Amino acid sequence: MGKLEHKVRTFSALEVAKLCGVVNQTAINWIRSGHLKAFTTPGGQYRVYAEDLVAFLKSRDMRIPDELRDDLTMPVDTGLALIVDDDKDLNTILKRLLERKIEDLRVAQAFDGFEAGRILAERHPAIVLLDINLPGVDGISLCKKIRSDESLGQPAVIAMTGVAQEEAEPQMMQAGADAFFAKPLNFEALIAKTKDLLEQRKSKEESSEE
Repeated sequence: MGKLEHKVRTFSALEVAKLCGVVNQTAINWIRSGHLKAFTTPGGQYRVYAEDLVAFLKSRDMRIPDELRDDLTMPVDTGLALIVDDDKDLNTILKRLLERKIEDLRVAQAFDGFEAGRILAERHPAIVLLDINLPGVDGISLCKKIRSDESLGQPAVIAMTGVAQEEAEPQMMQAGADAFFAKPLNFEALIAKTKDLLEQRKSKEESSEE
């Protein structure tokens, strides 16, 4: 099973001030006025969760320091893939192929954008095979969401579509997809690309732990 763990990080008012380029009293004022969510330690010191600090910065269109982005990027489950396609027959065929061809891989299935969002948030797959035409949400918007939300772990994304390739491919690649496949799918090439992206992600996770 892929490794998945996440450490919660907090910041003192002084650390918040340094990250934001302000004096300590300004950070304390943000907290006391209720603009920046915080809690108080038994010793009476303010502490701010990383995700609350990011929410505060985003609400004021302030730059998010790279250090905070690193803290909020969840590790992914490198043994888990997610297929998002409302074609249930194709979704199931892909699931069986991937589980048979890629050793120790588990595959979750979603048939619409809402279900995909829930699985992404709860299980953090390392790779997403994403159909562009989904009921309730288009795949381009979902791909952009995956790329912009660090808490989802930044999984690899393989886009799939049956619409005109010359229109869809540049849109999905611009939205952050790592690869693009037109339907009818070349299953052999798709599985090979999935393996390659999974290996890249495993190497990245292992190097970050050293």
